[in-house]
Amino acid sequence: MNYRALVIGAGIGGMQAALDIADSGYEVFLVEKDPSIGGHMAQLSETFPTLDCSQCILTPRTVEVGQHPNIRLLTLSEVVAVESGARPESEGTLTPALSQGERGGHFRVRILRHPRYVVEEKCTACGDCAKVCPVVVPNEFDRGLAARRAIYIPHPQAVPAVYRLDPNACLGLFPLACGKCGEACERQAIDYDMAPETVEVDVDAIVVATGYELYQEEAVMAYAYMDHPDVMDGLEFERLLSASGPTGGKLVRPSDGKVPKEVVFIQCAGSRNPEHGLPYCSKICCMYTAKHAILYKHRVHDGQVYVFYIDIRAGGKGYEEFVTRAMEEDDTVYIRGRVSKVFPRDGKVVVWGVDTLTERKVEIAADMVVVAAAIVPSARSRRLAEVLGISVDEFGFYTASDAEMTPVESGVPGVFLAGAGLGPQDIPETVAQASGAAAKVLVFFEAEKAKRRKDTDRGQNTDRQD
Repeated sequence: MNYRALVIGAGIGGMQAALDIADSGYEVFLVEKDPSIGGHMAQLSETFPTLDCSQCILTPRTVEVGQHPNIRLLTLSEVVAVESGARPESEGTLTPALSQGERGGHFRVRILRHPRYVVEEKCTACGDCAKVCPVVVPNEFDRGLAARRAIYIPHPQAVPAVYRLDPNACLGLFPLACGKCGEACERQAIDYDMAPETVEVDVDAIVVATGYELYQEEAVMAYAYMDHPDVMDGLEFERLLSASGPTGGKLVRPSDGKVPKEVVFIQCAGSRNPEHGLPYCSKICCMYTAKHAILYKHRVHDGQVYVFYIDIRAGGKGYEEFVTRAMEEDDTVYIRGRVSKVFPRDGKVVVWGVDTLTERKVEIAADMVVVAAAIVPSARSRRLAEVLGISVDEFGFYTASDAEMTPVESGVPGVFLAGAGLGPQDIPETVAQASGAAAKVLVFFEAEKAKRRKDTDRGQNTDRQD
């Protein structure tokens, strides 16, 4: 029997798991809800603590995934139903969930593929369609700091390198209200009649790697986030730093295009805040804020950075030294205390806070404020957990059957976990965990093979006796 795996989520964790399984000779279905793969890592400028170019690391990996003969990539797709214990020849309806402890080993999975309205095999990513599109909307990949057309490719390094028509932004498809992109496409790749498609696949193991999102509720809004263009979250600041971002890597204020000379970073925006239901530490914020401070000074040599923090948590290899570098080499001022208020005044963003070490009030008239928002599970993680029959904690993160001894096993045989869907973690941890989940999949396959060989041998022995 040919064993196959399903990986849900094509961020760095999902891609690593898919590649490890595929490189071992097994077929992998890689399902991603977005038009392209790479997850949040594709949005980063550099990575900590090495300051390596994120795209330089990621792009070879995304290309390998897109070209791997054993990986079938399904973008704009989501898992909607799973049946356990099915066989390819079996019939019957899909059940919405698995039971805890139910025997795994074979799953029939229903995947809903949303229409791209562009035929992938025909599109050459020439961009002629976008040039004539009259609709301009905020670009989600650039966190709203730049615009895109209704027909677009997420970013220059996108895999698959195929345009997508956004039906929510288009002037109208039913009936067709524009049609300019179809007229401009010499390859006739635009298909306005494309409809949602349901795909059913049979797999023997599932890896869940659905990643994270940034908290954007009350604890973040209190710092004037969404109320002032010069108050942003960490991913928005990453896009300003990125050479492929909306400003080509030039650090300027969104409000007026001027170079910010004073920047305030606010740690624990939502994290470690029981009042807003998020008492846990988001783990990576201290490190990426130190990275932001260093990269800011690389671009604005005469600028000044202030960081409001509760505690510095830098537990990885070389992490403590990295934070020390931000403080000592780049003169970042760390202020231990919480911010009480952020508000605009005379073209500045004023930050009020308290230094708890000196018990003095602090007021900084900043040009830009960056909030380190809490890491939360992806929006669809609870629904997916229900479909798969796996457990989540009170915050919505997936829970392993045993956090110490089986950290990537879900409790449902054949379903494994990896990445920030389990809880906040950095890129090296995510990659290591994904490889661990892939290894467990391979062990699971070998165990199933051994069981089938044993059953076959027992059957042959019985036939001989008869």
